[in-house]
Parts: sequence; structure tokens; C-alpha cells
Amino acid sequence: QLQLVESGGGLVQPGKSLRLSCLVSGFTIDYYGIGWFRQAPGKEREGVSCIDTYRGTSNYADSVKGRFAVSGDNSKNTVYLEMNNLKPEDTGVYYCAAAFRSENACSRRPEAGDSNYYYWGQGIQVTVSS
Repeated sequence: QLQLVESGGGLVQPGKSLRLSCLVSGFTIDYYGIGWFRQAPGKEREGVSCIDTYRGTSNYADSVKGRFAVSGDNSKNTVYLEMNNLKPEDTGVYYCAAAFRSENACSRRPEAGDSNYYYWGQGIQVTVSS
């Protein structure tokens, strides 16, 4: 059974950092591309970042480039999203999702959307506020 579980969210002040984790079970992360998405209140879900540990590639949305860093630990079957210099506009529910490796989803910009992602976590709230 495929399952993705996010953790590490919470309330943080602007300029601070937070690290999200996506624990994957039922498959090894190098068989899939893992993406991070977020949805702010009243807005559509948007792609933030992705990682393909098999190909050794990653990608970022322009809005987070230089501030966020994605990484994967195959031994723990976990993908991380390190978020630095957080801004109020980073507030939202963050999701991790998996795409079949054959689709090479991480070769596309995260802004391209989530149509390649078939398995989703339940989401976790991140709030950036003073």
C-alpha cells in the first residue's frame, strides 16, 4: 500500500526556517519522483519543488528558488523540504506527492502543475506570521 505522510509543519515567524519531511511507505523513493505542492486559502494548489533521487535531479518554483532546498534520504525513504527565509506568502497547506519515475516529472518546472502525480499525502499546515 502506497502512503506518504508529511510532518514538520507549524507556525513560524517571517525570516525563520522550517523543515518538512515526507515519509514514504510501500515503495522506495527512487522508483518515483517526489514533488512538494502547497495551497494557500482561496488559491489553487501550486508546485513548489520536486526531486528525482534516481536521476539525481531537483527543481524549484521561481517563488522559492534560493530559499528552499529539497533532498532525499533513500535509507530512510524520506524526502525533505528545507524552507529558509520564510515569508507570509509561503503560508498554506503543504503536500508531498509521487509520480511514476517513467514520467520524469521532475524534469518539468513545478509551475507546470500536478497532473503527473498520482499519490498524495494528507497535507500539513505551514503558517508564516509575526
